[in-house]
Amino acid sequence: MTGNLLSLAIWLPIVAGLVVLATGGDKNATAARWLALVGALLSFLVTIPLFTQFESLHGGMQFEEMKPWIASFNINYHLGVDGISMLFVILNSFITLMVILAGWQVIEKRTAQYMAAFLIMSGLINGAFAAMDAILFYVFFEAMLIPMYLIIGIWGGPRRVYASIKFFLYTLLGSLLTLVGFIYLYQKTGGSFEIADFQRLPLDMSVQTYLLIAFFFAFAVKVPMWPVHTWLPDAHVEAPTGGSMVLAAITLKLGAYGFLRFALPIAPDASREYAWVFVALSLVAVIYIGLVALVQTDMKKLVAYSSISHMGFVTLGFFMFAGGTQMNQYAVEGALLQMISHGFVSAAMFFCIGVMYDRVHSRKIADYGGVANKMPIFASFMMLFAMANSGLPGTSGFAGEFMVILGAVQVNFWYAFAGATTLIFGAAYTLWMYKRVLFGEVANDHVEHLKDVNSREFLILAVLAVAVLGMGLYPKPFVDVMHVSVNDLIWHVSQSKLH
Repeated sequence: MTGNLLSLAIWLPIVAGLVVLATGGDKNATAARWLALVGALLSFLVTIPLFTQFESLHGGMQFEEMKPWIASFNINYHLGVDGISMLFVILNSFITLMVILAGWQVIEKRTAQYMAAFLIMSGLINGAFAAMDAILFYVFFEAMLIPMYLIIGIWGGPRRVYASIKFFLYTLLGSLLTLVGFIYLYQKTGGSFEIADFQRLPLDMSVQTYLLIAFFFAFAVKVPMWPVHTWLPDAHVEAPTGGSMVLAAITLKLGAYGFLRFALPIAPDASREYAWVFVALSLVAVIYIGLVALVQTDMKKLVAYSSISHMGFVTLGFFMFAGGTQMNQYAVEGALLQMISHGFVSAAMFFCIGVMYDRVHSRKIADYGGVANKMPIFASFMMLFAMANSGLPGTSGFAGEFMVILGAVQVNFWYAFAGATTLIFGAAYTLWMYKRVLFGEVANDHVEHLKDVNSREFLILAVLAVAVLGMGLYPKPFVDVMHVSVNDLIWHVSQSKLH
């Protein structure tokens, strides 16, 4: 069983999605919902042994699977996870389960297709996190764009077609440069697409620089880093609630993961040389985008900009090179914790906005006021998530940000000082939005007739609240699992590849 856990994590949701599709039209919507729920639950359960059976003291890849795929080009179906990627496979499967529940009653048209798109996308994302062959990674990385494109384009808001095409073109164009980089590396290795072989390859500085540029365009768009971030607010605003949850919680993480798996280990000398560029772009994202979030009038847009700001914190952590050579362990582990925490918190924030939108059909802050008077249980949950988004100690949002700041202080005090402003801006835009929407007098008839969360919404909010508090109060299991893998990465990136 353990030999095929990763294949199960990839193909079980994809097969479940195809089965849900086979239920056909809206006449069988109830069957489609239950099949999707069972498929998502099983897909999540098969990922749990990845954590429980993971040997955290052992570096390198675990749960490996290897089968020839396209033998003439030496392309293999090669899977494996380390302490970094394994956490994201589990996070992805968990969020997919939440999304299926979130869309339970809300999606009334083409229900089967909606549920199937998320299940298939979940499998493809797991494939991207687990792939150890560059072409296999590329196929999964690109294929997951298709279900997301359909989710935004079919179930999205009034400008959904514009948003979905912008999302697709941005992410596709960046990835094509990566493919060119992979083909170059394939020829340099003498015919191997193994990511581990790419990472061992000695390369001169100019080649590393070109490869770093190629990887930057693919992964910076995905994160998204400033200034290639403009597709994200449009995509979020138009996407249905479930689409926004997956987009923020999972797909952005693939970009940051790409830096760790490709850019830093394959081009370590260029990464060290140009780390200042990444630090500068990350700090612009943290500070400037934080200020942009402050002036938003649409709740979804505000949380979308907050995602860009938080992901800027992640890339800041990755490119903290102490003494110009060594990645900082605190900063890298903090950035990874921040990625997982952001998965929980952003999914929760978008779900909270979705709960209000389902009742009032508006995302404008001005259309609300006094919601807490009518929805006290909902208001309590949203307060927790707003605090986590602000980085309150005791919530998952604090642990990662604290470690990144701690690591940054060891490298450069001013980097840490500038990065720490995210906590101030985060509190400013999140709590100001919360105050205007939930506190005060009941603003209008729409708010007057609001009903508090039902049992399904309560379940989703409670599970996400447990995740946010559990990780905030006890982040040790997450750090323990990634520790050896992060050490291996830091050692690898500190070695020069110049020959």
